[in-house]
Amino acid sequence: MSSQKHVRVRFAPSPTGGLHLGGVRTALFNYLFAKNQGGDFILRIEDTDQTRFVPGAEEYIKECLDWCGITPDESPWKEGSFGPYRQSERKPSYRQFAEQLIAKGYAYYAFDTAEELDQQRQIHPNFRYSHENRKTLRNSLSLSAEETAALLQAGAPYTVRIKMPEDELVSFEDLIRGRVTFETKLVDDKVLLKADGMPTYHLAVVVDDRAMEISHVFRGEEWLPSAPVHILLWEYLGWKEEMPQWAHLPLILKPDGNGKLSKRDGDRLGFPVYAMNWKDPKTGDETVGFRERGFLPEAFVNMLAVLGWNDGSEQEIFTLAELIDKFSVERISKAGAKFDFEKSKWFNQEWIKLSSNVELLPKIQHVIEEHLPENVKIDDNFVISILELVKERLIYIEDFWEQASFFFQKPNQYDVDAVKPKWNAEKTAFFEQIALDFANQSEWNAEILEPMFKAKISASGMKIGELMMPFRIMLVGGKFGPDVFQIAAHLGKDEVVERIQLALPKFEG
Repeated sequence: MSSQKHVRVRFAPSPTGGLHLGGVRTALFNYLFAKNQGGDFILRIEDTDQTRFVPGAEEYIKECLDWCGITPDESPWKEGSFGPYRQSERKPSYRQFAEQLIAKGYAYYAFDTAEELDQQRQIHPNFRYSHENRKTLRNSLSLSAEETAALLQAGAPYTVRIKMPEDELVSFEDLIRGRVTFETKLVDDKVLLKADGMPTYHLAVVVDDRAMEISHVFRGEEWLPSAPVHILLWEYLGWKEEMPQWAHLPLILKPDGNGKLSKRDGDRLGFPVYAMNWKDPKTGDETVGFRERGFLPEAFVNMLAVLGWNDGSEQEIFTLAELIDKFSVERISKAGAKFDFEKSKWFNQEWIKLSSNVELLPKIQHVIEEHLPENVKIDDNFVISILELVKERLIYIEDFWEQASFFFQKPNQYDVDAVKPKWNAEKTAFFEQIALDFANQSEWNAEILEPMFKAKISASGMKIGELMMPFRIMLVGGKFGPDVFQIAAHLGKDEVVERIQLALPKFEG
């Protein structure tokens, strides 16, 4: 293939459920390569298996990619000149190629029923339809031409299978793995066309990649065993010169490195593996996604990009524009990449810090709205000033409420257990007096409140630690939060005085 060919890559998911982060990474690497090369990124929906089609899954895939900022140049929602972009809508185009393969002797009709194949599996536990047994099964290789014609004439159900060579080597250059070679005798005769006339993945992917002029195929390592079938189909259909270049991406592994990461691992270990929430329309089961967990899309994409790729430097934080600029296939690892949720959280924390308050504002407002009554409206500037105080403490966007709820509503409980045993009348008197002093204070900011409060402590003869923590608990409800005088300044004079008066009985009781 000429290196001058215009780069066209595709992400081709099946609409069968939530989008695993491995799938999103496949889409991301396709996208980064295309944009780095000035090419096109295509979304094609592989819905040939109608039995597994799940309503809503297509729209979910689209929303995931949009959220990540890796929007396709062509898709079912943005048609280019290579449509349609759903395999089910391309159904008429596949049969002719299956028939062509049969005519050339590269494929055959198989009339075996599901029951007959099940019977074979019971007799042979490791049964596979292949060169070893195809002459003993019910197909156009074992039947006479007359018997085959009669079955077809009678409308007998059949599938079309590829006739894998008995003893050949199939080799290709993988952009990540180098030279890869397969023995055809180890590969079974895959079904190409199902009884319902729909193609299987194997036939459809080759026909569609050619029709859409795909130049490079980036897909998961789990598709490597299918590569010899696909390469032979490119050759058998007479398209070998047009075949795309291949790159099989390393797996995303469980945190312990032992096998491919699955949804079950996320459930077991308490982290998401889907990009966004997914609700199974059949069972009603909901799986939490990274977006709803409080991840920024920039952090999610950054984290995925460095799972199995690096730019050769120590840099870890990348914008999407930087990833496009620096991306190269040569820097993709051959080995699987362990998923580390703690590291994912670190990426999110860093991206929250890097994001401007104005960028974060809509997301933070959404969190506030989830916790406050509808009729309560909070000023944007106030939210931004609070965000500035607590931003460094956020791992997830949702953490904002835990870190800052006391700015928007009074505490409903007070963490006084450690303070109460040492409480006395002198401390009560101190806070009664400081409340009066605050009420009479004309200027109100942290720079004035801190020296004023500390001077009162010095004058009382008590220790600063004995009074600072109770003051924080009165305002916040617990022993956390940013600088206590910043809290007081933002709450305002009247609110601070009221909170001291409300909380004092909790310390005395």
